[in-house]
Amino acid sequence: MSSKKIYTGLIEHYRDRLPVSESTQIISLGEGNTPLIKLHNIPSLLDKDVDIYVKYEGLNPTCSFKDRGMTMAVTKAVENGAKAIICASTGNTSASAAAYAARAGITAFIVIPDGKIAQGKLAQAMIEGAIILQVKGNFDDGMRLVKEVADEAPVTIVNSINPFRLQGQKTAAFEIIEQLGRAPDFHCLPVGNAGNITAHWLGYSEYACADSSLFTNACTSKIGNLSNEQIAKTRPKMLGYQASGAAPFIQGDMVDKPETIATAIRIGYPQSWDYAWTVNKESGGWFDRCSDNEILATQKMLAEKEGIFCEPASAASLAGALRDVESGKIPSNSCIVCTLTGHGLKDPDIAINQSTAPVVKVEASLTQVKSAILNNM
Repeated sequence: MSSKKIYTGLIEHYRDRLPVSESTQIISLGEGNTPLIKLHNIPSLLDKDVDIYVKYEGLNPTCSFKDRGMTMAVTKAVENGAKAIICASTGNTSASAAAYAARAGITAFIVIPDGKIAQGKLAQAMIEGAIILQVKGNFDDGMRLVKEVADEAPVTIVNSINPFRLQGQKTAAFEIIEQLGRAPDFHCLPVGNAGNITAHWLGYSEYACADSSLFTNACTSKIGNLSNEQIAKTRPKMLGYQASGAAPFIQGDMVDKPETIATAIRIGYPQSWDYAWTVNKESGGWFDRCSDNEILATQKMLAEKEGIFCEPASAASLAGALRDVESGKIPSNSCIVCTLTGHGLKDPDIAINQSTAPVVKVEASLTQVKSAILNNM
């Protein structure tokens, strides 16, 4: 028998960097340890020489990055005696919350916007036994209700306002540094609630300075022998891309009725608003927007050119990065990481609708199959 230790999830792997004790009962589905894939074909289409990697978070257990935070949120909820959790969701959070609640043997209540959730995500939450509360409103309405009901009922919120969510999600930055052997120059993410960009900066900051605390300048004041200039080189510029119809960070104010085909980032009132602006300032990065057409075109290009299938919202990170490389905002010879937050099968209808791959109907004969192959080569 092999003596190799089996990977059992990010909490166990990074136990010394997370708020758990030896007695904590860990609720895990083996999340984390996702691949960092270097793009080969898309960069060759650019005029600039850059290295682009994608962190494929769609290969987590429920096919999105949400599992990183959910394993921590549910672990701590169970540790504190919770019998039920609740979240508002555009889809990915609901699937993750339902799965980890099932694993823990507790109840998950999911508040979703009426008609504004991809079927692939809803199917996950339903089959995993969550109780679905569909409200006549958008995600922001659902989030407001979740916060209100948590004051009235014995449920633990597991949205990104739960600080343990960010603790779990920061581990993606740890993995990226370990996989690359360094921090990238630029890290690009889709931004909806803005918890993920916040969590990544927390992870990069902690990796740069083990005793640092986000937003306290501890990393620059207690780093020891490293200068501020050296510290800056251990953390990337954080770039957040929103959909044009749901871009509060670009407008500088909340959006009452966000609209975009990228349902995962169709959020007008980001819960990590203040934190994300701090990340923007401290990292020297920026926010920008992408149109739905840019997002869909990039999703399709990534699948066709690299064989990587992500959901629409994920493609915003690469769409923005490619545009900023072409404009020179991201300089040549940069190392870029783009987070792909969810798998493409989360929203198969959109993929099918924009696919141009032919479906050729033929008789079950060698002659017709051979003819179809030769005609399409």
